Amino acid sequence: MSKRTLLSLAAIAAMFVSSFPAPHVSAQAQPEAKLNPAPARPPGEGVGPFKTLVIRGAILIDGSGAPPVGPVDIIVENNRIQAVRSAGTPGLPLRPNRPPQKPDHEIDATGMYALPGFVSMHEHGGEAPKNPDAEYPYKLWLAHGITTIRGVPFSSNQLTVSERERSARNEIVAPRIVNYQRPGSGWEKGFPETPEAAREWVRWAAANGVEGLKLGAQRPEIMAALLDEAKKHNLGSTAHLQQTGVAHMNALDAAKLGLGTVTHFYGHFEALLKDYVVQPWPVDQINDDEQMRFGQVARLWDKIHAPGGPEWKEYLAAHIKLGTTFDPTMTAYAAGRDVMRMRNADWHSRYTLPSLMDFYSPSRSNHGAYFYYWTLEDEIAWRNFYQVWFRLLNDYKKMGGRVTVSADAAFIYNTYGFGNIHEMELLQEAGFHPLEVIQAATYNGAMTLSVASGKPMDRGMVRTGLLADLMIVDQNPLKNLKVLYGTGALRLNDETRKPEWIGGIKYTIKDGIVYDAKKLLADVGAMVEKQKRDRARTTTSSR
Repeated sequence: MSKRTLLSLAAIAAMFVSSFPAPHVSAQAQPEAKLNPAPARPPGEGVGPFKTLVIRGAILIDGSGAPPVGPVDIIVENNRIQAVRSAGTPGLPLRPNRPPQKPDHEIDATGMYALPGFVSMHEHGGEAPKNPDAEYPYKLWLAHGITTIRGVPFSSNQLTVSERERSARNEIVAPRIVNYQRPGSGWEKGFPETPEAAREWVRWAAANGVEGLKLGAQRPEIMAALLDEAKKHNLGSTAHLQQTGVAHMNALDAAKLGLGTVTHFYGHFEALLKDYVVQPWPVDQINDDEQMRFGQVARLWDKIHAPGGPEWKEYLAAHIKLGTTFDPTMTAYAAGRDVMRMRNADWHSRYTLPSLMDFYSPSRSNHGAYFYYWTLEDEIAWRNFYQVWFRLLNDYKKMGGRVTVSADAAFIYNTYGFGNIHEMELLQEAGFHPLEVIQAATYNGAMTLSVASGKPMDRGMVRTGLLADLMIVDQNPLKNLKVLYGTGALRLNDETRKPEWIGGIKYTIKDGIVYDAKKLLADVGAMVEKQKRDRARTTTSSR
């Protein structure tokens, strides 16, 4: 067997464990994802939609970046926000007898905070063996206030389209799903190797339920054809500009061709290299060794033009002019700077499936499980990298650029739902005000989807006429974003002298249907416990 054949087989094998395929690998080589669709929504799983639903007395953070207002009543009719009305004056009793007097359903949110549903811009549905059932991420997403996910991809095109339509009809307990697929996905002709084939696939995709493209660092002529044809069909685009192609397609190159979103960090630092045109890899680098691949990423932090310098500002200004969205997914790589913290996060024992923890554990075959022997030197490099990455994102935001929130779960000790809140924490660490963080998690994502589709924005804010996608939390998230975690935040109760967990989203409302977020988490906890019991029985019976 030739060396070229061996390399091709290795690339195909890597795709089976990676959500980031090399651009030359045929879509035909990709197996169908082994993900079970969600069960039908049973009676009592969420209530509504109602002719009239009223959320009474809430403090409103509307997602636009405006300061909180309230107390207000939010009136919902069917699945749309009909009105937002003052319910009184802060510090005084709520005004009595506020209309509507007899709504079909009412939530007393006095003293609580209402926000738009979160829009997560980079998600996958998973598959066996790590999480075989779509119900698992769905309920974790909804329990963390996520009412829209952009799947990049969520799963195969066929399954994604089916689940998207079932969710739109509220036949399943799931957020809204926006379907982005990789070039060549879903048809029988494989990855498009010519510009003509690229255009043909885009036309096929537009006719078969695809709403956007998840790209790699494709060859320039292929990238140009894909993006040009996508714009003709109002398809969005996002790209992971992987190391194997970024030398000919960095973030600015791609944006100039029409790329809508740069996801992760790939392509930014390479466009800012100071003394090189490619990353100065170690001479023994093998990119398919994931510890080498991810370990060397962080070594770029001091190889670029100075943050804040003229080249840095020129780079960001070019993206502002092009309207590029930055979707960083910092939480997806946070274990690199402190693997112990991520490995022992509060939620793993109750809400991370044992099979998912197995997938996270050091492994040569599982994508993202690259901590073969992760050293303090590796972590320090990643901490330095994050400081520059933080500066890039915050400067882009300050210049008027759009930054969004997502998690890219579930890889690298980054569990569905929890990772999105961690991403919001990281944006605050980067210098975003908490209101800017919430704007990034709501309005910015919705606006990015709107621009890509050419349709008016219909979510991402609490505003009359928009979809009734909301969340309610009984603590102030601006004071502490940690209260948005399903596990809540730990606080000492000075009356009992004992620590207590506070917060966690109370209700998530999607399409006017009210879900008890604590109940959703309890369902996930039951899935985790069942798998633990099944494993214990299997272990016992095998002895």
